[in-house]
Amino acid sequence: MSVSDTAAPAGAAPAPAASAHTVAHTDRHTSFLAYDGFRYLKWALAACAAAILLYWLVPPYGERYGGGWAGYILGVTGALLILWLTWFGYKKRSYGSRHAHKTDREGNPVDDPGRLARRLSAHVYLGCALLVIVTLHTGFHFHWNLHTLGYALMCIVVFSGIFGITAYARFPRRMTENRENATTEQMLTRIAGIDGELRQQAMALDDRTAAMVETAVETTAVGGSMWRQLSGRYPGCTTAAAIAYMDAGARARPPELETIWRQVRLKLEEKAAVLTRLRRDIRFKAIMEVWLYFHVPLTFMLIAAVISHVVAIFFL
Repeated sequence: MSVSDTAAPAGAAPAPAASAHTVAHTDRHTSFLAYDGFRYLKWALAACAAAILLYWLVPPYGERYGGGWAGYILGVTGALLILWLTWFGYKKRSYGSRHAHKTDREGNPVDDPGRLARRLSAHVYLGCALLVIVTLHTGFHFHWNLHTLGYALMCIVVFSGIFGITAYARFPRRMTENRENATTEQMLTRIAGIDGELRQQAMALDDRTAAMVETAVETTAVGGSMWRQLSGRYPGCTTAAAIAYMDAGARARPPELETIWRQVRLKLEEKAAVLTRLRRDIRFKAIMEVWLYFHVPLTFMLIAAVISHVVAIFFL
């Protein structure tokens, strides 16, 4: 069997930061949102309520804008939240390794399974609170300038994070159901076994049909480009082509080959079913990780925009 892009199934979309988000188990992908009775949701709502009260109760001279002590409080709060959220994204890379080796005074390993859930819950809800706090800081004044660029980048970062959280809450369960208790490696091994059986059985068929089956064995499209992984579509699938060819020529097959013909057809169908599950598994992984290609670099662009915004306000 020749599998195109065989490295893709093991990691699907090779996002460097993916391991930071896969530390938690499947059930933890939903529980972190309700951590400790929605503690951080309450904190975020309180922060939004305080920002709204500050915005309305302390009007500046003239029209509302980011200046004035109320505007500066909102701006500084938003900037500090952005820096803290970025710091969290960096720090959680080391949670799995650093805290796994933490020990108590007697040398026994200490595990804090709620640490990542706690930090991630705060990350999500306080990140959403940024939309309210920073929007109030702008005074709803938007122009084609550096300041609005920073605001737009913040919105994109927050919404990409919301997409990532939604994906991680939705797809792990669907991946488990799709795999049917099989790992990616086991599905690949099963495909290789089916290919071996197909190669032997197809030798008894006519040359044209045997060639179609051999092509299906030699060329198995798995993984591929990011777009192919996300779409899960493989229009040139040789296994599907072999099945279609055998179905089209079923009536013309010699009677003495009927038994072996049916066996090969069933094996091709079995391989197609395993391929479908494998490709769907890769698609789920790619959807769960593709947002990081936007979220991470845009976060650094946002930091640069915030620094530029502060420098432009106070020093230019």
